[in-house]
Amino acid sequence: MKNMKMSKPVRSQKQTERRQSGWEDDWLDEESKPKQTTLRFSPTAWAKLLYLRDQSEDEVGGFGITLPEDLLYVTEFVTVKQEVTCASVKFDDEAVSRFFDEQVDLGRKPEQFARVWLHSHPANCPNPSATDHDTFQRVFGNCQWAVMCIVARDSSVYARLSFNVGPGGQILIPVEVDYSRDFGASDHESWDAEYKANVQTAEWLTTMDPPERQDDAMTDPVVPCDFLDEFGKLDPAQRQILLDELAARPELWEEEGEVVYL
Repeated sequence: MKNMKMSKPVRSQKQTERRQSGWEDDWLDEESKPKQTTLRFSPTAWAKLLYLRDQSEDEVGGFGITLPEDLLYVTEFVTVKQEVTCASVKFDDEAVSRFFDEQVDLGRKPEQFARVWLHSHPANCPNPSATDHDTFQRVFGNCQWAVMCIVARDSSVYARLSFNVGPGGQILIPVEVDYSRDFGASDHESWDAEYKANVQTAEWLTTMDPPERQDDAMTDPVVPCDFLDEFGKLDPAQRQILLDELAARPELWEEEGEVVYL
């Protein structure tokens, strides 16, 4: 072993010049640097997402349709039947199944229509709630990869790319609107029709008859437990939105001098 000689690694002329000028050996050449992974939208798809976001103070969700050769380039935002609140989106299972069948009939593969989950937040905070995290893991956890993208009221965005193969992992990725390709015009009329057909506001708060005795009012829960559970899953910004909405609806608190119990 004493007589073994290790050959020195061969450096390119550029590496040699950098070493001589004080650069470290492990710096990548410009042409060797990896390109940043980015979720990109066509202007039409982005415009539709923002347009449907602004139709109400509730969330709205759907799927991003992408090109077969560029799976992170969203060409269209498509909604399905859903129930929404200011803090949640719940897709109808049968509607999702029909959407999948329609996309397959169009010749698309699942990675083109069922890997990019898009939804909005009515506040100026795109960070996912606990419910968003749970939904992303439950629905997309068995896919090889998936993206959760959230756009807030002020158009700030959050996008997370999840890998579920090998060791797995998740990274935050930037979002861009790509004007370099051809894109179609906006179509508010059809977007309005799609929103009206697919998006239904779910009533979180329902009134109940007031208790007959004051003792009952003190012992029975005033707010349904499922509401409290959902409220606890919200992030602070979403909780504030709900509280502001309640404050703006005095009919929930009193009517002709009587207390309305939730």
